[in-house]
Amino acid sequence: MPELKRIAATRIVATPHALDSADIPQSSLALRFAADELFITPPLQDETIITAHDPHAILVREGGFAGTWLPAAEAAAFLAHSCEWEIPNGRPTFAQGAIAGIPAKLWLDDDQVLFIVPAPYAAEFAERMEANNE
Repeated sequence: MPELKRIAATRIVATPHALDSADIPQSSLALRFAADELFITPPLQDETIITAHDPHAILVREGGFAGTWLPAAEAAAFLAHSCEWEIPNGRPTFAQGAIAGIPAKLWLDDDQVLFIVPAPYAAEFAERMEANNE
């Protein structure tokens, strides 16, 4: 069964301009959950990259999601059976919607896919992924 591990991150709510202008570290994975919301893992060490552009930005440590990486071919097979919406073609890209009946977020890279779900659903999502492999 795939193990979904808790993801340490920073969640930011700020103006879209501030998020667009931020100098995000290249070693980070930054996912735009909404026009005014950004999820960055690992957690930011320097919050001024956002607050310099929006002094009213909200930055909080986030630990409410869990995730796992799967090789692209394995992820595609799972998504073909468990996702009712069309997966974007371009890579890298971010997408979100229900997968196997659970709200999920995807970071699709060329050779792997990161599945992210709310932490309370991690065990159930892992079970559904495993059931798909049987």
